[in-house]
Parts: sequence; C-alpha cells; structure tokens
Amino acid sequence: MKTLDIDKLIRSNISRLKPYSSARSEFTGEGAVFLDANENPNNTLYNRYPDPLQWNLKRKIAKMKGVEPGMIFLGNGSDEAIDLLIRAFCQPGKDKILSVDPTYGMYKVCADINEVEYNEVLLTNDFQPDIEQLMQEADSNTKLLFLCSPNNPTANDFSEEAIVEILNRFKNLVVLDEAYIDFSNRESFLTKLAEYQNLVILQTFSKAWGLAGIRLGMCFADKRVISVMNKIKYPYNVNSTTLRIAAEALENKNTHNGWVEEIIKERKRLVTALPEYSQIINVYPSDANFILVKVKSPELLYKHLVGEGIIVRDRSKVSLCDGCLRITVGRPEENDKLLKALAEFEKTL
Repeated sequence: MKTLDIDKLIRSNISRLKPYSSARSEFTGEGAVFLDANENPNNTLYNRYPDPLQWNLKRKIAKMKGVEPGMIFLGNGSDEAIDLLIRAFCQPGKDKILSVDPTYGMYKVCADINEVEYNEVLLTNDFQPDIEQLMQEADSNTKLLFLCSPNNPTANDFSEEAIVEILNRFKNLVVLDEAYIDFSNRESFLTKLAEYQNLVILQTFSKAWGLAGIRLGMCFADKRVISVMNKIKYPYNVNSTTLRIAAEALENKNTHNGWVEEIIKERKRLVTALPEYSQIINVYPSDANFILVKVKSPELLYKHLVGEGIIVRDRSKVSLCDGCLRITVGRPEENDKLLKALAEFEKTL
C-alpha cells in the first residue's frame, strides 16, 4: 500500500481553522418542527436548507461505486473539488502544482486564482505522460499532480501502467480526473483507492449522466482528504434540486447505460466515416464522448460549420493539436448533419 502523511500536506492555517457550524450540521436525524435555521416555514418544497454533507445521495453513490460514503465529496461541479484541493494543500506563493500539456484548462485557472505556481510537462507524441520529465519537474513543494484520463482535449486514456508508476513515484497527491471514464474500456481507478492513499479521483454527473446543467461533481479519496475538503467548503454547496435530480438519475441506471452505449456506437460511426473526407488528415483514437480531428483548414471548416448551425471546438492553437477540431459525439441525427455539412464544405473547395 502507498501510504501518505496527509496531515503534513495540509496548509497550517487550514489545520488550525475552526469551520463554520451550520444549523443542519449540528442536528442530524428526524424532526417534526424545525426552528433552528431561521428558514421560512412556508413553500415546503424548497424552504429548508439541504443536508450540508449530502449523506442520502452519498450512500446511493457509494453503493454504485463500491466505496464508503465517507470517501466521497460532492461539489458544484468537479471544478469546486479542484479549487478546494488547491486551497487545502497548496500554500500561495510557496507550493506548486504539476500537470501535463495539453489537458483540462481549469487546473491552471484554479492554480492562478489561488496564486499557486503551475508547471506542466508536454505529453509525448502519442498523447501519453512523459513520466521521467514529470518526476524531474516535481520537487518538495509540488503538492498536487493532476492527470485527466481520458484526457481533454486529446480524448485518449493514459496507460494504466503510466498512471500506476506516477502514483508510486510521486510523493504527494495525484488527482486523477475521470470525467469521461464511462466511455472508456479502462476500469476506473476507484478499485485502487484502498491501495493508494495519495490517490484522488474526480468524476462527474455532467457527461455520461447527461446532467451538466445541475452542476454536480464527485471526488473520491482517503477519508482524511475528504474531511479536509468538507472542513473548508461552503456550508450548503449542493442545492436541494441538484440532490433530488441526481438521486432520481441513479434510480434509472438503464437510461444512463443506454445513453453511453449509443454514444460509443455513434463515436465508432464517426471515427469510421470522417476519414472518407479529403479535408480530414487524422482522426485520433478516442476513449471519451468526443473526437479530436486534424483537418486541412480548421478555421475555414469551423466557420462553415457555424454557418450551418453546428458548433464544434477549435483546438488548433493548443499544444500538440495543431490544425485540430474537437467534435463532441451528438445524437445520430446531429451526427448526420455534421457529415452532410462536411460533404457540402468539400464541394466549395
């Protein structure tokens, strides 16, 4: 087992912090008349504060994911968890964060907001982590290492062997962002949480669950890490409507599975169809719900698709993604429109 002295990682002011105590955190259990939180007694569907620790939903998630409820943090999207991890473990102006390039942009944004130095190491040409360069870049002040797998915008999984080696060699917390794991053949690293105390895993309801609008992210880690995050989060960070919708979604796992199957099927269709167009230079392998595509004229094609009401993401200025568009896999009829628009674009050349 990879052990970690988490207490030594925590910022000293966070260790000393006395967290805010809300009415709903001081009382747990069943009550008939609630006169403790200065709530309006009317509008009984929404008048009460939500459970600050979301235990009912966490128990449902724990059962599905095979972890203990105390190993789960729920936040306003995964971005809240990213920000809290930085605030908990990185001293501004002193500590550092390490990641790869290219990857999800919020790691750097959150680091910059918190005045924490952000360092990145370029992926290899096959979009895998350069482990030796990462280890050389890390020093005693590097508290967090962020990996997104499947990665955004490259769409590929990092190899399991590479992730395991990084977990074994990096001395502090490795944050593995698995936002797109439902679309991958790789097993989630949730099964390795007990093996690695330095492992933190991010997942989300935004992608496979089709619930980006409710803004609910999941973080899984050692109970001591989760405890620190709960200590510094805002008291009622997940609202009642979000908790209700997420709980309802978990009761409809077949719907979730059906969506994932259709997206993977459509992804395969696009990966097969796109190379038939002369404008396409390369379609990179995808383990996510999107595809990275290298094209001859990214700016012209992007503008043409916008003119057809089809919005993709121009990633041509991103490291290692020169000339690339990122295309999310849509519904079958949406993908048909994309392919038709590509055919029409080629007629104009």
